[in-house]
Amino acid sequence: MKKWCNVTYLGPNRQNTFVLKDSSVKNLIFDLGGVILDLSVDTTLQAVAKLSGLDKNEVVHHFVNAQGFMQFEKGLIDEHAFRDFVRETYNVTATDAQIDHAWNAMLLGLPIAKLHLLTRLMSTHQTFLLSNTNTIHLRFINENILPPVAGVTSLDGYFHKSYYSHLMKKRKPDAEIFQQVLEENNLKAEETLFLDDNKANIEGAAALGIKTLLVTHPDIVTEYFR
Repeated sequence: MKKWCNVTYLGPNRQNTFVLKDSSVKNLIFDLGGVILDLSVDTTLQAVAKLSGLDKNEVVHHFVNAQGFMQFEKGLIDEHAFRDFVRETYNVTATDAQIDHAWNAMLLGLPIAKLHLLTRLMSTHQTFLLSNTNTIHLRFINENILPPVAGVTSLDGYFHKSYYSHLMKKRKPDAEIFQQVLEENNLKAEETLFLDDNKANIEGAAALGIKTLLVTHPDIVTEYFR
């Protein structure tokens, strides 16, 4: 197999510099949202702005700075406490269903081509899912997104092992979450490629010697492995 060098990817209205296929890579760690699952955080921000009547900039400020979102992803609060946190943070009297609807609005869908790709890659690499997520999102994916696309109710069958932040009590980009995946599966960092759409997460993995691919457009994943 050839070992490829750095190139610049050019596509419609986008540009991304990444490392093309490297024959030394034996293990693949995938992020979920923005890499496998189509994601639009802005859609949720707009939904919360509409629900609360607040300016979107204020919604964004709390989304970035309020600790409740991070605590929920780390499984430090349950979904009932999270909904109360949203009500208090945005001063809304919304129902559980309304909050869940706004929170899940960012989850746009899952292309069947991505699942076919993951199935193929399982025969050539050790593949893993490493997602910053939460109980509300994961339930929505398993109950509403996966069944009509693939007839299954879990992504776990598309990876050799799946890791979810709220179950691990850890989240990206902290080093400890990457170290756990490497250590539990006896993976060498230099033989592992991590794909994520978040630059901070990419930097966290790279600091441990893991090879990385910053996914700035969902199509990059399928094009990379073509």
